[in-house]
Order: sequence, then structure tokens, then C-alpha cells
Amino acid sequence: MKTVGIIGGMSWESTSTYYRRLNQLINERLGGLHSAELILASVDFAPIENMQSKGDWNAAASALVTKARQLEKVGAECIVIATNTMHKVAPEIEAAVSIPLIHIVDALANHLKKNKVERAGLLGTRFTMQQPFYKERLEQQGIKVLTPNESDSKAIDSIIFKELCHGQFTDDARKQYLKVIDDLSAKGAQGVILGCTEIGLLVQQEHSELPLFDTTEVHCQAIADWMLKS
Repeated sequence: MKTVGIIGGMSWESTSTYYRRLNQLINERLGGLHSAELILASVDFAPIENMQSKGDWNAAASALVTKARQLEKVGAECIVIATNTMHKVAPEIEAAVSIPLIHIVDALANHLKKNKVERAGLLGTRFTMQQPFYKERLEQQGIKVLTPNESDSKAIDSIIFKELCHGQFTDDARKQYLKVIDDLSAKGAQGVILGCTEIGLLVQQEHSELPLFDTTEVHCQAIADWMLKS
């Protein structure tokens, strides 16, 4: 089994899901008392979120590059960023280490293509929904991306930072998300990407008739595949 280095803490709520799910997947595949070979470097999210808000992506990249180098130094054989938004600085991380990075968007694109999804709605932070680093990487792989209108985007983003990152999952928030999902379906989305690692803690497939694609689950499946690949 290969050893994965996880850059987490953005937020710790979703990082805990990565840790639990990767261990579950490895145990499901190998049985017995098997668990995942993981090394976790978890950041303090407050400074990172401040860098995001200020648009200081160079500082954010530097902070994550430091963690990636630490993980490589102590034996990680690949890097995983346990969040969607900070894949904006994935190129800087890839350039700074000699081990591969398992990119969440590539895992997602492969999954969508296997499910014959050509038009997908995207929910996430305002950075993920509005900036090109995520949408363009999907569209380069043949996936048309639909995003909410401006007011809905603000509501989605606000709930992520003010509620989900604090472990608050309310019925009112779920109803707001489901309304946006319905709107994206009306625009022609064949499914909706839960493109923030906290959203899957609020909205699950049982809540929607439209197919939902939880990027945490998709990413973890791809990571587990890599860990066990000979």
C-alpha cells in the first residue's frame, strides 16, 4: 500500500471525513484489520481563509507548499489537498514537490464521464464557482459547467463559511441548497457537483431526485485506487 500525504484543515470538518472514508475504503477492499497509510498535515484555517478573502493567493500557495514539502520529507508518496477551493494553488504545489498530486477535478471529471454526464451544475465557495481554475479544468475534459445566479451564489458561499465550516447543518440551509439544485436542473444540468467538501455533510442523494456528485467521496475513491495500484 502506498502512503498518502493529506493537506487538511480547510475545514477540519471535511478533513475528518477524508480520514474516516479513506480508512473505510481500504478496509472494505483489503478486509481484516487493514487501514489506510496516511500522513496528515492540518493547517489553521483562519489565516488561509483571510488570504482567500484578500485575494492573496501567493501567500496561500506558500503556506500549502510548506505543508506539501513537509509531507514529502516524512515519507508521503503523493499529495492530496482535502478541499476543493485550494486546488487553485495546486500547480504551485505540484511544482514544489517531486511526488504526484491527486487532483480533485481530474477525479471528478473521470467520474462524470463514466456516468455520461456532459452538463453539470456546480455548487461551492464563490472562488470555486466563479474563478476559472475549477470550471476550465472540467470544461477542458468535456464537461459543461453551470453555476447559480449571483444571489444564489452568495447564499451558497455564506452558508459554507458561516455554518458548514462550524459543523452547523440545518434544515433551512438544506432547503436553500435544494432550491438552487432545482434551478440548475431547470437550466439543463444532468447532475450537480457538490464542489465544496462540506456540502456533502449537508445534502445527500436521498434529498434530491437529480444525481448529486459529492467531490469528497469521488476524490477518496480515486485516492484509494491509487493507494492500492501496483
